[in-house]
Order: sequence, then structure tokens, then C-alpha cells
Amino acid sequence: MKEQVREEPGVMAASERSMRQWAIKEELAERVAQQRLSAAPVAKPYHYVSISREAGAGGGEVAAQVAARLGWDCFDRNLLDDVAQRCHSDRQMLELVDETESNWVFDVLGTWMDRRLVPHEKYIVALVRSIVCAAQCAQAVFVGRGAQFILPADRTLAVRLVANEAFRLARLTRLYGWSPADARQKMIEMDRGRAELVSRHFHHDVSDPHLYDLVINTGRLGIDGAAELIVAAVRRQG
Repeated sequence: MKEQVREEPGVMAASERSMRQWAIKEELAERVAQQRLSAAPVAKPYHYVSISREAGAGGGEVAAQVAARLGWDCFDRNLLDDVAQRCHSDRQMLELVDETESNWVFDVLGTWMDRRLVPHEKYIVALVRSIVCAAQCAQAVFVGRGAQFILPADRTLAVRLVANEAFRLARLTRLYGWSPADARQKMIEMDRGRAELVSRHFHHDVSDPHLYDLVINTGRLGIDGAAELIVAAVRRQG
């Protein structure tokens, strides 16, 4: 009995040391967790929206609505005016290379025969500079042309608009007065040109959903519904 009593202080001391070590570990673990939370990146408000779109999915209309609701600038085909100045070229000449499939024969022989024509490479350089310049001036919505790969990723909401073929063809025939056959051919050509621009100059697959924060089916939600979703996402972040 006496021997058991003599051992109790040692047992209690060991127990106290274990408790203190456990408490210290818990305190250290809590501090580490707090430091990780404080060091976690804070979500920044969006300054830009980039809209990638399938031909006929309504990218221009959605962009215009989003810009109007947010009070931002909108850059779509109007961006070509600035590019034309940088290339010292005519706006109509840029229409021939804007989001179209590149053709080295056209770039070489075409520019040789008509000095007003702009090679694809020169167009891309001027396009990038125009997007950067526009982004430095104001918050804005950009339509296509690889803008999301040029703008700062942490300040840009990247959106992809898609729709079923029937919806897209109906919009193209209504907007441009094309026949169904012509609309289908133009739709294929536009999609190819846009995909090649992103693949060749930015090394991405434009249809990869992982590139975007939002993928919206305008054939299901409509133009207004798509604009509402984008505006809500921007306001929630900001």
C-alpha cells in the first residue's frame, strides 16, 4: 500500500506533462489554422467579363445587356475600330481576318496584291494591345477574340455561351437573312475561325468548359436569363 502511494506523485506528474504537451500542440495547431485563414487569398471584385460564344448563341446581345445593367463599357466588333487605327488599315479590311481561319496564302499573296489587307499575325498583335488599352480605361464586357486570356484572371469573369443547333440557326437566319443552308455553313465557318484563333494564339481549346467560370445555355435560359446570371455573379463577387 505504501509503495503504491509513493508511485502516485510520479504518475500524476507524468500525466500533467502529457496534458501540457497536448495543450501546447492544440494551441500550435490553432495558430497554424488561423495563419492559413488569414493568408488565404481574398476574392477580388470583377472588373471585366469575357464572353466566349458559339455562333448564333447570342453573345453580342448578352454582352450588351450585361454592360447596360452594370454601367460598363462593351467591346465587341467596335473593338475593330481601335485595331484598325493601330494597323493603319481600313475597318472593312479587318473584317476579312477577324475571328476567321488563318490562311498563309491569303496572308502572303493577299497583302502583296492589296496593301490594305492585314495579315493574321499583325491583326492579333494589334488586337491584344487594343484589349489591354481598353481594360486600363474602364470596367468592361469583352466579346470573344480571346479576351479572357489577355485580361487578368483574378479580375475577369469568364463566360461561355452555348445553344442547340436549331436555336442558333434560327437566330442567324433572322439576324442576317440567310437561308437555312447558308446559315449552317456560316455557323460552321465562324465556330472554326473562333476555335482556331484561341488554339493558335492562346493554345487552348475554346470548347473546354474548365476554362470558364460560367457555361450558360442560351437555348434553355434565353438572352435575358443569361444576362441576369452574369450580372448576379459579378455583383456577388463585388
